[in-house]
Amino acid sequence: MSGRVIVAGSVNVDLVAHAERLPAPGETVTGATFSEHDGGKGANQAVAAARLGASTAFVGAVGRDAFGMRARASLDREGVDLTGLITVDGLTGVALIVVDAGGENMIAVASGANTALTPSDIATALDALDPAAGDVVLVGHEIPTISARHALKLGREAGATVVFNPAPATGIDRSAFGLADVLTVNRLELAVIVAAEAARLGRAASPEHRPVEAARTLLERNADGVGVAQAVVVTLGAGGAVVVPASGAPVDYPARDVGAIDAVGAGDTFAGALAAGLAAGHDVVGAAYRAVAAATISTRRAGAREGMPSVAELADFLGA
Repeated sequence: MSGRVIVAGSVNVDLVAHAERLPAPGETVTGATFSEHDGGKGANQAVAAARLGASTAFVGAVGRDAFGMRARASLDREGVDLTGLITVDGLTGVALIVVDAGGENMIAVASGANTALTPSDIATALDALDPAAGDVVLVGHEIPTISARHALKLGREAGATVVFNPAPATGIDRSAFGLADVLTVNRLELAVIVAAEAARLGRAASPEHRPVEAARTLLERNADGVGVAQAVVVTLGAGGAVVVPASGAPVDYPARDVGAIDAVGAGDTFAGALAAGLAAGHDVVGAAYRAVAAATISTRRAGAREGMPSVAELADFLGA
């Protein structure tokens, strides 16, 4: 590895119900089975990167509770540098997840300690970790927007490659995207971002089924010269992903049909693998190719982290 992956984001414990189908609004679906998993998009992405061989550090916050101790121990077992993981008064974040028989899911998050992560905490952590050229700073949005923006800004100032995964996609203005070298979003997140941008400018948004066109609007420089620097990478679920670069033609990477049983964590696997690929020296197209493969592998086992592949598993899959 030529560089490190430094993830700034959320850490949760996932409480998961596996049901035959997802409930409709106001409906109770019975007969589910329950399981408990380590999670949080940021922490999951750090684990995904670490399993693929990247030297990985995590910046985030847990509470002074049993879930917090569990989350810290789980990341430590994965070999993630926890210099930037702080403990705050209050409760660790919890995600409530329902997964249906086809692997689709719906999630509600009680953010807990993640909301206590301040720009000052981000600055202290990144000062200690000292990112530099060759490193990748991957920033999520399950922490306060002001803290996510500060992580993007400091990563850019340090000369690292900055990757932004704005999930959830609400509450972000275009100036944040101008701090990112690479934006990675799913189709729905992209639609939310582009619709908000279009509403601000008083123009029609690109339809959700045209992600390449939508992504290009975020690469365009506005009047202030703000736009994503290198590429927008859009994940398409079972459809794989498409890389839309600032220059050149988009590149599609379809996913293989591997009999997916659980899509929870596939997006986090993708983001972590993308960052690991960039840290290893791949360009964004090559990193995305590996990330699609890693995310595809992750759907073959239940749980956000349980399916995340190792270096050897990814190599076997790519060689198959």
